[in-house]
Amino acid sequence: MVSFGGLARKIFGSSNDRRVRSFQPKVASINAIEEKTSALSDEQLAQQTVEFRKMLAEGKTLDDIIIPAFAVVREASKRVLGMRPFDVQLVGGMILNSGAIAEMKTGEGKTLVATLPVYLNALSGKGVHVVTVNDYLAQRDAATMGKLYSFLGLTTGVIVHGLTDEERAEAYRCDITYATNNELGFDYLRDNMKYEKAQMVQRGHNFAIVDEVDSILVDEARTPLIISGPLDDRSDLYTTIDAYIPALTPEDYEIDEKQRSAAFSEAGTEKLENLLRDAGLLKGASLYDIENVAIVHHLNNALKAHKLFQRDKDYIVRNDEIVIIDEFTGRMMPGRRYSEGQHQALEAKEKVQIQPENQTLASITFQNYFRMYDKLAGMTGTAQTEAEEFANIYNLDVIEVPTNLPIQRIDEDDEVYRTFEEKYKAITVEIIEAHKRGQPVLVGTTSIEKSEYLADRMRKEGFTNFQVLNARYHEQEAYIVAQAGVPGAVTIATNMAGRGTDIQLGGNFDMRAERELADVPEGPEREAREQAIRQEIKELKAKALAAGGLYVIATERHESRRIDNQLRGRSGRQGDPGRSKFYLSLQDDLMRIFGSDRMDSMLQKLGLKEGEAIVHPWINKALERAQKKVEARNFDIRKNLLKYDDVLNDQRKVIFEQRLDLMDGNNIAETVSDMRREVIEELVDKHIPERAYAEQWDAEGLKKQVADILNLDLPIDDWVKEEGIAEDDIRERITEAANAAFTEKAERFGDDIMRYVERSILLQTLDHLWREHIVNLDHLRSVIGFRGYAQRDPLQEYKSEAFELFNALIGNLRQGVTAQLMRVELVQQPSEPQPLEMHAEHLDPTTGENEFAQAAYGAADVYVPPENRDPNDPSTWGKVGRNETCPCGSGKKYKHCHGAFEQA
Repeated sequence: MVSFGGLARKIFGSSNDRRVRSFQPKVASINAIEEKTSALSDEQLAQQTVEFRKMLAEGKTLDDIIIPAFAVVREASKRVLGMRPFDVQLVGGMILNSGAIAEMKTGEGKTLVATLPVYLNALSGKGVHVVTVNDYLAQRDAATMGKLYSFLGLTTGVIVHGLTDEERAEAYRCDITYATNNELGFDYLRDNMKYEKAQMVQRGHNFAIVDEVDSILVDEARTPLIISGPLDDRSDLYTTIDAYIPALTPEDYEIDEKQRSAAFSEAGTEKLENLLRDAGLLKGASLYDIENVAIVHHLNNALKAHKLFQRDKDYIVRNDEIVIIDEFTGRMMPGRRYSEGQHQALEAKEKVQIQPENQTLASITFQNYFRMYDKLAGMTGTAQTEAEEFANIYNLDVIEVPTNLPIQRIDEDDEVYRTFEEKYKAITVEIIEAHKRGQPVLVGTTSIEKSEYLADRMRKEGFTNFQVLNARYHEQEAYIVAQAGVPGAVTIATNMAGRGTDIQLGGNFDMRAERELADVPEGPEREAREQAIRQEIKELKAKALAAGGLYVIATERHESRRIDNQLRGRSGRQGDPGRSKFYLSLQDDLMRIFGSDRMDSMLQKLGLKEGEAIVHPWINKALERAQKKVEARNFDIRKNLLKYDDVLNDQRKVIFEQRLDLMDGNNIAETVSDMRREVIEELVDKHIPERAYAEQWDAEGLKKQVADILNLDLPIDDWVKEEGIAEDDIRERITEAANAAFTEKAERFGDDIMRYVERSILLQTLDHLWREHIVNLDHLRSVIGFRGYAQRDPLQEYKSEAFELFNALIGNLRQGVTAQLMRVELVQQPSEPQPLEMHAEHLDPTTGENEFAQAAYGAADVYVPPENRDPNDPSTWGKVGRNETCPCGSGKKYKHCHGAFEQA
């Protein structure tokens, strides 16, 4: 029985079909002028860019010129790249130009599709950013597509690791800039820590196309980009607070070992308040007043250090240092430190040297960074499963682009085995059988450990003819993935490995030519060898097709259907035949979580023998439902995190806009004067309350604060004795004295120097207070969840307290700037503020490792091909994988040879 929805879709097509059809008239118009466009000479074709820019300057919109512009790009692509975009690729380009996500299957030419809207939007002169997942893809795509843009008179830049500010600024000034998501985010944060506008490298956020949009805006959105620097030494505070914990009794705190949490009871809180009050560390009446949020955070860390962390289990003390022990492997992890002061709390507990804490100087999530663009678009092979998230968080629609040729891949039902061991045995047999048939095989695993485990099993079976990929070296990876379609090739890869590179049956000509003909100059010999490679690839492709095309074998289901679809989509590109199959066991994480105990006993009762599998479409459906549940839960977590981050983001925008105004230097004197006036008003209001009698005035306190903040010794105690004097008179006298002192100083300094001093002090004070504010919000966020126990909404509480903290920041800024400017004296040479020592940090959500751990951005970060490494000179080795053979020539794995020395 067909539902009404199903019937409507049969008659009218789905909403996606209708959206795609709406672009067809424009495609027809582009095709109609193809002959006319192809008749233009190269010079006339390039001249079209000048014509289009003239039209835009005269008031035409991008939509007005989309048809001729796309026709020009298509023709230029034929001439420069030897590729003519298909009609469905024109549709993909229009979807991207409309500010939506184009879901295009693997091998449908997303990189070429992007050139159409990139060219069109770059005509405005405001810059277009093309965002990729790694440096290699940014460089590759910029080099390849840069030829096309250059032919049409546009400039292309690329942003990768390790560029200077000048090089970055030049790349951003180009019409089109290719960059990784991390570099874009970090450049934005660093720009908002500069002291001169001329030092900033980015020039606005006009239009971005995000490649692998699901990876960047969903997977990586779980962890923020952070720039951190060393904090002032606060070892005394850690030691002081640590001393209070041994004085507590079990009634003073509650420990939950399962949740790894610790909290103080009412009795404990009262006891600590008395101790802290006596020590002069408590501000206000209660420990939980907003001024004490940092103290509460330190107390919680100290309690955890004493009651949850066990020496020689969670950490060891070695060479006057706390070394973390990995809870899963039991290995020491030198160099790794707990964040947010927890490591310092352990150092205080064990009486070893307390290392300075790193402080967050600036941070932003990808959600909030990419929402700054005036127009945002994305492309990927798998976005439909996350369509709700893209719509809710980024206001992006997902439109599926039809394939150029029908898909011929056969997707088989999952095979479910009882045990992990049986499953891998079946997979090994299947791989070896496919290899014998000459069928190329891509095996997908969910982690590096599992890919290594499968590789070891294959070796034990005597099969060594395979490649292992685990997302470590992108250049090397791209070559291996590109050749994974050769008949009989077996490639074992983790989920994220090799994305951005197409698996072509028979092999990839460009990759082979680049590697095999690198030293062959242009000429007849090179042409002959290129022809031979093309012929060989053609023959290999015929063999691979005869064997059934690429066979994708997955070793388990992932939490997300999207990751499964990515893997499946590797096979069957451009209408090629292909096959895919998932192998599961009841011991897999997903099966274990969703009730495999009952299933195991049921299968045994049904007489399922060892080595046998159960195969049924119902199991696929049940697994899909389980995956949907996990996806919904993960989406809720990300949505909730974003609600909290939006509070910080609103404040970040205000601060960053304020910095830009200050750097422009407009009205600095007026701003400083307003701050001084408001500080004086606050001082007078505080010490001379409204409607208070003269004998209730705190003249002594006012005199002292005027001396402390305004650096003025005024006879306020004499003024208050005058007959009939009012608070307004006192305010006016203080203001006149402060203005006179400041004017005298400004005349001594000279106008230009005074403006420079004012701007420097304003920016430095603002930055210092903003960094403290970020730390306070972090501390507040870590404890605000407890408000839920009092039936109060933690998010609303966080918003109101964050607003109070922000108001306090503004008040402290006024006071701090005024105090410094009233005291500042001129030295011979005004020195530029020294840049802080900074470290970039973005945790890879799949491994938990910091992608920017090598803070120095040195050679150790770069992959060096084995042939370029000198065995006797480790400085030439670059980044070596833990499981690679050691470059020294010992024959051992790196982790068991020179890598072991690094760990020691």
